[in-house]
Amino acid sequence: MAVAIRLRREGARNSPYYKIVVTDKRSPRDGKFIEIIGNYDPKKAGMNYKVDLARIDHWVKNGAQMSDTVRSIVKKARGTVAAA
Repeated sequence: MAVAIRLRREGARNSPYYKIVVTDKRSPRDGKFIEIIGNYDPKKAGMNYKVDLARIDHWVKNGAQMSDTVRSIVKKARGTVAAA
């Protein structure tokens, strides 16, 4: 089973809110998922994400592939952890 770490859209029209999920690559964007490992709110200013980096590492170690947007969010999250 090919596993992906990607965004799942939620929220009302013109007010998107995303959850970072681990899912089968074949499932639709808002379809079934394996695990929720974070969230992302593009409308919020400042630190607009929350990610469980330990679970990201676990899934990537086991072969999951991140989408480009999730990779960018994780890179920012690792930067804030290193700065703190």
